[in-house]
Amino acid sequence: MIIIKLHNIYVIFGALNMSIPLLSYPFSNQNQRVDGFESAASNEEQPKIYSTDNLPSSSDMDEIIWAAYRQIFSEHQILSYTKQTVLESQIRFNQIAVRDFIKGLLKSDSFRKLNYDVNNNYRFVELCVQRALGRDVYSEREKIAWSIVIVQEGINGFVDKLCNSNEYLENFGDNIVPYQRRRIIPQRIKGQVPFNLKTPRYGSDFTERLGMPNFTWQGAIRSFRPQEKTIRSGDPALFLRMVPEVISMF
Repeated sequence: MIIIKLHNIYVIFGALNMSIPLLSYPFSNQNQRVDGFESAASNEEQPKIYSTDNLPSSSDMDEIIWAAYRQIFSEHQILSYTKQTVLESQIRFNQIAVRDFIKGLLKSDSFRKLNYDVNNNYRFVELCVQRALGRDVYSEREKIAWSIVIVQEGINGFVDKLCNSNEYLENFGDNIVPYQRRRIIPQRIKGQVPFNLKTPRYGSDFTERLGMPNFTWQGAIRSFRPQEKTIRSGDPALFLRMVPEVISMF
């Protein structure tokens, strides 16, 4: 038997290859859990849904693929390096569903290097929940629960459980690209800030490990004159400043 303590929570493993159920965590009343009564025709209040339900054309499929990249990698991580040509070919020819495409992006080497390798498990969980489930994490306990899954089953097992969860299936199913749910609420002046703006790529613990150099000035501190006190050509003060140097020449 193996007992691991995580944030004052004891997790007991009977065997290394035994799968344990997901640690329970309470739900919080975030925006995506608030019922909306706004009109579906309001484009400003309703996110655009990208889906393959209606047999999309080639141009529509381009938009669906782009929306998936934008959701999973965020716009600041969409590079030629993150392009997954095999997955794109499979989804274009209906060999895989949108949910499988999302799984493939989350399991890709580029996503792992850009997000997992530079963060701890808790922060990686936060990023994946935001991008796959379209909401923020409920609490630190949820981070711990999913972090245990990463430790036990690895990134691929974590992604499978996340995308196979009832929450994912109820909101996005097999054919809808995930999106940030209910970012804007009509009764509020401001909605939630987009995840890619409020959640930077690096956590504070990683930036500290980078050991960024602190440059210090070793020379004398320069003093600056106000513009109106600057000596100009023809000013007698310029000659008086030169007098000690002239005398020293004799």
